[in-house]
Amino acid sequence: MTHHRPAAPPAIPDLPAWLVGELRSDHAGETGAVMIYRGILAVARDPALRDFAARHRATEQGHLDLLEGLLPPARRSRLLPVWRVAGFLTGALPALFGPRAVHVTIDAVESFVDHHYQQQIDRLDAEGIHPAIRALLAQCQEEEVHHRDEARALAGAPPGALLRGWAWMVGAGSAAAVMAAKRV
Repeated sequence: MTHHRPAAPPAIPDLPAWLVGELRSDHAGETGAVMIYRGILAVARDPALRDFAARHRATEQGHLDLLEGLLPPARRSRLLPVWRVAGFLTGALPALFGPRAVHVTIDAVESFVDHHYQQQIDRLDAEGIHPAIRALLAQCQEEEVHHRDEARALAGAPPGALLRGWAWMVGAGSAAAVMAAKRV
């Protein structure tokens, strides 16, 4: 699925502190997302799963590139090495168990990301500020929802208890990572 992607707005020095924190968490999240797919590709041998991961990694790299154009290095999370390792493991571990575990993992991650982006979009709308940033976030959100929906369809039947527990851990870990990345 190819989308016309809005150009990244130029880095804006006078962003409100809350938005800098949100963009820092978005950048950290997209860094982790790229690494999730790298982790899958490092482990998976199934051709269809490798294609899924390669396509999604390219989209996530596009999101990361947009955010890097918006957020100067000094404003990015200082925990990026942690997010890279956590992302890689979040992709590699389920890939050891096969496509279904990967698809349930991606569904969990992208469900969290959809809500996270929506909260930011809602606040930008409420404050009536930075329409170019809002457009960028909305485009990223749309593509993340597409990833979630594709993963959900490929996963098939609802997951059993073990995969539900794993998905809960992935969602809780994503929430904790966002809280940390907003601050550090």
